[in-house]
Amino acid sequence: MSDPVTLLSATIFLPALGAIFLMFFDKKAEDAMRSFALVITAITFVLSLLIWRDFDTSIGTIQMAVSIPWVPTWNINYQLGVDGLSLPLVVLTGLITMLSCMAAWSIKTKVRGFLMLFLILETGMMGVFLALDFFLFYVFWEVMLLPMYFLIGVWGGPRREYAAIKFFLYTLAGSVLMLIAMLMFYFNSGSSELTGNQNIFDLLQLAEIAKAGGFNVNMQITAFILLFIGFAIKLPSFPFHTWLPDAHVEAPTPISMILAGILLKMGGYGIIRIAMPLCPYGAQYAAYTLVALGVFSIIYGAFAAMAQTDFKRLVAYSSVSHMGYVLVGMAVWKISETGATMNINHWQMGLSGGMFQMIGHGISSAGMFFMVGVVYDRVHHRDLNKFGGLMQIMPQYSALAIVIFFAGLGLPGLCGFIGEVYVVLSMWNFSPILAIIAASAVILTAGYILWTIQRVYLGPEYKGPHPEALTPITGREKTVAWTLAILAVVLGIFPYQTVLVVMEPSVQHLTESLSVGYAAINETINAAVTQIPK
Repeated sequence: MSDPVTLLSATIFLPALGAIFLMFFDKKAEDAMRSFALVITAITFVLSLLIWRDFDTSIGTIQMAVSIPWVPTWNINYQLGVDGLSLPLVVLTGLITMLSCMAAWSIKTKVRGFLMLFLILETGMMGVFLALDFFLFYVFWEVMLLPMYFLIGVWGGPRREYAAIKFFLYTLAGSVLMLIAMLMFYFNSGSSELTGNQNIFDLLQLAEIAKAGGFNVNMQITAFILLFIGFAIKLPSFPFHTWLPDAHVEAPTPISMILAGILLKMGGYGIIRIAMPLCPYGAQYAAYTLVALGVFSIIYGAFAAMAQTDFKRLVAYSSVSHMGYVLVGMAVWKISETGATMNINHWQMGLSGGMFQMIGHGISSAGMFFMVGVVYDRVHHRDLNKFGGLMQIMPQYSALAIVIFFAGLGLPGLCGFIGEVYVVLSMWNFSPILAIIAASAVILTAGYILWTIQRVYLGPEYKGPHPEALTPITGREKTVAWTLAILAVVLGIFPYQTVLVVMEPSVQHLTESLSVGYAAINETINAAVTQIPK
């Protein structure tokens, strides 16, 4: 058993340390810098696997907990830990960052600056998934913002400044809302006996206060709305999604992989880790709205994807559609008139499905963006109407791309299917009409994915510019594509043995805690109503 302080801290800060060491490389030694950054991301991935090795899958609560006073005056702690909700995302972050670093060989300008920002970005992402102090979580959330702004704004496409500023402003607006909610919890936690009448940022203790009914109804609803908007921007959910297509289209391939594979998952994780546990009444109060919003995102994203002629923009809108399932899965929480949770196992299925969808989409969407990038690096265009016949010219690339796109489609036996079917089944208990609408999106998804495959890979000949540049994929590109394609199959065939076995105890613990927290507030409301003189 490894020391949790060392293991978790190394997983977070090793990439930042690597970024510092890059400063000592010769400016012209670009391949050496790329190789060094790849080694750092590979070691970080191995560290995430060591966390998995030490993790007990039968326990639903936080493990490997670390809490060291950081700013004692304000009760801010360096507090880390993992459970079944964060561990799969930590490993996914390590994997996708490593593969994205392999894809970064296509970056030819200012290589050192790119790699330094790239590694700092990984530190921010790992910190978000491992932090259990609200203040520390917020710091890591903000650390992630600046590198991504520069990675899009400096190394992106023709409209990179516009896309980077739009991403920055949207995310900053969400951060401000999160900061307001964080201060609300901090200053309201001091009235609880559970904290010894001290103001705290400890997410676990704040969740216990909420579970005991310590935060009043108005505060929970207000804070939930603020937190939800902040996290929904990252998710991204309609109508907070408009930064995403522009950011994806302009971002270089490795950054598009990070954006789709990891950054979008932070929105879902924030809702599960912070918004719901700290505002159980607010989460239930908004449940139907969230499910309806998720279903609308699913349908809207699919129609928007179908309308695109830009290969990358199509994949970007498909992410809006697929992440809608995550939002729906979290929110299918149905209660009876007495305030008790109905059919909690259906809600647990939805939450597990939403979590699995985050992992499955992390694999398939990163793969789709990589496959778009492989062909873009060769022919320098993304117009779907000018492709065709790639299967004849690049057979191995095309075959791997079709497997990954089928995973995005949600074909049974691949990683996209499990999360979607879990969510739709759980939705039937919540609202059959919304379940039918969401299930019908499968037809739309099949439509735009199959149409894309037909336009790009099939057909008699390639119709676009630079046909001579369509050379077979390199060994480095094969490594990335084969890894993602194999993982898509493994997760699709063995969903329980790989991911669900880790998630389910934590999902059960979370749903039961939220049910207790809602019942406690509901009881207080009913007691207040009965005391009102008639």
